[in-house]
Amino acid sequence: MNDTKVLKLVRKSASDSLEVVIDEPQAAKPAPAPRPTPVESPKPRAVPGAKPMHTVKPDIERSTSEDIPDRETLIQMYRTMYMSRRIDDREIQLKGQNRIYFQISGAGHEAVLVAAGMCLKSGYDWFYPYYRDRALCLQLGMTPLEMLLAAVGAEDDPSSHGRQMPSHWGHTKLNIVSQSSPTGTQLLQAVGCAEANYRVNLISELKNKTEGFHHDEVTYVSLGDGTSSEGEFWEALNTACNLKLPVVFLLEDNGYAISVPVEVQTAGGDVSRLVQGFPSLYIQKCDGTDPIESLSTMERAVQYCRDRKGPSLVHAKVIRPYSHSLSDDEKLYRPDEERASDAERDPVKRFGARLIDEGFIDQNGLQKIKDEVDHEIAEAADQALAADPPRIETVQKFVFSPDVDPTARQFDTEDAVELSGNAGTMVDLINRCLHTEMSRNPRIVVFGEDVADCSRQEYLESVKGKGGVFKVTANLQRKYGSERVFNSPLAEANIVGRAIGMATRGLKPVVEIQFFDYIWPAMHQIRNELALLRWRSGNEWKAPMVIRVPIGGYLKGGAVYHSQSGVSTFTQIPGLRVIYPSNALDANGLLRTAIRSDDPVLFLEHKHLYRQAYNKSQYPGDEFMIPFGKAKRVREGNDISIITYGALVQRSLVAAKQAEQDGVSVEVIDLRSLVPYDWKAITESVKKTNRVIVAHEDSLSFGYGAEIAARISSELFEHLDAPVRRVCALDTFVAYAPQLEDIILPQVADVAKAISELKTY
Repeated sequence: MNDTKVLKLVRKSASDSLEVVIDEPQAAKPAPAPRPTPVESPKPRAVPGAKPMHTVKPDIERSTSEDIPDRETLIQMYRTMYMSRRIDDREIQLKGQNRIYFQISGAGHEAVLVAAGMCLKSGYDWFYPYYRDRALCLQLGMTPLEMLLAAVGAEDDPSSHGRQMPSHWGHTKLNIVSQSSPTGTQLLQAVGCAEANYRVNLISELKNKTEGFHHDEVTYVSLGDGTSSEGEFWEALNTACNLKLPVVFLLEDNGYAISVPVEVQTAGGDVSRLVQGFPSLYIQKCDGTDPIESLSTMERAVQYCRDRKGPSLVHAKVIRPYSHSLSDDEKLYRPDEERASDAERDPVKRFGARLIDEGFIDQNGLQKIKDEVDHEIAEAADQALAADPPRIETVQKFVFSPDVDPTARQFDTEDAVELSGNAGTMVDLINRCLHTEMSRNPRIVVFGEDVADCSRQEYLESVKGKGGVFKVTANLQRKYGSERVFNSPLAEANIVGRAIGMATRGLKPVVEIQFFDYIWPAMHQIRNELALLRWRSGNEWKAPMVIRVPIGGYLKGGAVYHSQSGVSTFTQIPGLRVIYPSNALDANGLLRTAIRSDDPVLFLEHKHLYRQAYNKSQYPGDEFMIPFGKAKRVREGNDISIITYGALVQRSLVAAKQAEQDGVSVEVIDLRSLVPYDWKAITESVKKTNRVIVAHEDSLSFGYGAEIAARISSELFEHLDAPVRRVCALDTFVAYAPQLEDIILPQVADVAKAISELKTY
């Protein structure tokens, strides 16, 4: 049904009118280079020299005739709408029988979703639907059986193989990307998905050489009216409009976000009015319960994107005849008269009646369709209930990539390294790794705040260039171009969300969060999306990428918001690799492994260590790699082991040398990799020395070292001659005054004191 003809005349509802947004004159675009001059937006056109006009709201007369699809198309539309509703009903019945465990319906949204599916191309365009989009997925080709397999949590569920709630759609063959439960997180990923196509067409090494990309493909993403309150909705619109990406935003406005009505969520109660200022955004409103009007509206919106004029937003007014989910009871907050009013607009009932009234089918013919659909759903339900559940031994599969193991020997070239050239700092060797890996792999894109040399390319030759606040990405843009190295908005969720969408399409984002202290706006994307995508989809989808993050204190002036070191928040997230080098050589080898791995990697770079002379190294070569999970014994010892990482490695070495003057032999183990960590190296060291200190920059309580200490106490207790000691930061924040910072963060003296006390225990 993807080739339905464009409808020329559409009956408009009394309450909604068409909104057309036209392009404003634009200032010079920052890098990357803009697309060719876009085709003008739909009429009315701007008059040259006139004041820029954002929005035109013509008074559209209700037409006396309609150019509607043929009978076969209309019948098929009804059939899909009815099927969607009846699958909802069957799931509700099964939930009442305790045969499934959760239900959330798409009732009332069917008309506009079927229309959207008819305008888009399954397996060609890309889809980021939300949980109401059952009818869309049916129109794209998902079957009732596939949906009911998800409801019962079966192994053969194509969305998640029994790992995710039903109605959280995913289907690799149809390009439906795995959906999660947090509202709005899909929006930035959809933008990143569209941006991947945009960048592939700009990167000369990839243009016309990459499969699965089409010159006129469109990315669809949907949301509810409540989700429009999320900041990521606005971030997504901003980037989509800034780059004129072909993203169709379908806003399915049923008037409620669970129990909160739209006028409480949204200033003025009308989201589409609030977004009128976005340039290049084509805004349409429609009665989303009317399939004919919805089809015409969606045709225009999709074509606008296919023509590469920019993104479009369709604001469809729909209804929610059922409660938010079976965990909700709308009678608690919606009066009977309001619910009855919605029922009168039921799209399935109204469309069926209209087909009969206008002579496209008679009552018997309509009943025959219903009977056929009911029979198909009944059979599908029986098959789903008989389907095999996931095997319990599979629960830990796909936390990480089953295809590439970054702990494997192939990533270990450390023993054969040949160093050459002048010694460089950690900044130097990270930068050089980025340069060589970008040369090796044209799919790598680097972006974040201030990472480019100069966004305004006309200035690039006349300025020295930024290249990151710590100069780690210096000259990458000059060498590899603005299509591969570019600045992002000052919005951390925007960076990570877009990168997930790009990685899903096969690019390799290496992004930067400027300071660890500001990573928290991206936490939703990291915790609930990036780390979970592979596992929740049963390995159907993945997003391998690297997030580089400057971290840590000891800065003299870094204070509360430039000195944070809360790595334990991230090391407890399954699916996320966490790497923390302490010197230039390790940073080079571990970053290369991170880039070549198939997992999401959080790569932590201690700011204090960036330019220290003591951790410099000559260049190890372009194939130098250190495997994850391999610690390094940086000092041999027999009396006490120190397990550490990051800035505490050097402080531990200094304390160990001091202890040597008192006849105490201290061994220092640099973990380097926090997830996974080298338990074998820890075990060997503890068995040798029988006394252990865990030292790190995290706070004492609930810090990363607590896990290491607990495991040593649990599994190596019989080898201990003294309790496990921890040397950590105080349970407070890092202050601005140097005297306070020195007390708060662990110093050489703190490590030395622990050594002395542990030796005499």
